[in-house]
Amino acid sequence: MKGVVLAGGLGTRLYPLTKVTNKHLLPVYNKPMIYYPIETLVGAGITDILLVTGGNSAGDFLRLIGNGKEFGLKHINYTYQEGEGGIAEALGLAEHFADRDLITVVLGDNIIESSIRKAVDDFKRQKEGAKIFLKAVDDPERFGVAVLNGDKVTRIDEKPKKPESSYAVIGIYMYDGTVFDIIKTLKPSGRGELEITDVNNAYIERGSMTYEILDGWWTDAGTFPSLARANQLVASRYGVL
Repeated sequence: MKGVVLAGGLGTRLYPLTKVTNKHLLPVYNKPMIYYPIETLVGAGITDILLVTGGNSAGDFLRLIGNGKEFGLKHINYTYQEGEGGIAEALGLAEHFADRDLITVVLGDNIIESSIRKAVDDFKRQKEGAKIFLKAVDDPERFGVAVLNGDKVTRIDEKPKKPESSYAVIGIYMYDGTVFDIIKTLKPSGRGELEITDVNNAYIERGSMTYEILDGWWTDAGTFPSLARANQLVASRYGVL
């Protein structure tokens, strides 16, 4: 199993903070935001990791993270995303690194409380297809929303005005090697991006998607309210709040 952290984009929702740095280098309590997804992967036993970044601050990731020694890694890989082509486009840059192996993908602004090691082990036994994580939220219209029928996901609706469930698809995904074949078939959405929801729906149509309900809290940190919430949640780990 290999890990991919996606930390590109311009972070325009966090202007003016991101006029001078990449969103994922902003602090969340006592660490840079990018530390948390790397720790999520390492905590799940994944040590072969690729960091996808972009923008004018890409070199700062190398200065900050180096070879990953601080995380107990012997080496960390980097690649560069030009522009903002969407999450699926960024993931497509990992094709050579993945080399058809199973991968766990974490969005660089997603922070969770609990370990995903069990889910990673389950997916290794699954061997093919995909696995997503769901979390009940109060504002599902901000996210891709899973429509469930028993133990199956029947589809994912991207930012629906009238969500059919409260289960948001959080920014941690597991895929087999065919994910890159799927990405190559995608057409840009109305936002001009290749959408990860389209990737997930392709696996659902194949009947090879499984899901987990995430334990513990989760937040993204891509807006001012969610960045503030991320700081509060992480601080609570240390008994500060």
